[in-house]
Amino acid sequence: MITRVSEARVRPERFEEFRELIVSAVAGFPALHPGLLGHEVLVAPPHSLLYVSRWRSEEDLVAYAGEGWRDEPVTLPGEEEYLLAPLEVRHFTAAPLH
Repeated sequence: MITRVSEARVRPERFEEFRELIVSAVAGFPALHPGLLGHEVLVAPPHSLLYVSRWRSEEDLVAYAGEGWRDEPVTLPGEEEYLLAPLEVRHFTAAPLH
């Protein structure tokens, strides 16, 4: 499993509008992307929003985000007008606990 974290630094005055845009945009993702095991939107107003998604495999991530999935965030049209900085994306896998 791969956990993908997309972090948005949002203009404080546009935060609530951006939150609503993202929540609405990702609501249908489980039906569209069979490799998506779970997802959530985490908020830390006034300017931080994370979209966290958990993927079954690298192949599923490629199907969602394209060949550049490791470095290239998936963005919505017009998203940049809400942001203070470009969207950042990171990936994690679970470390075994002994």
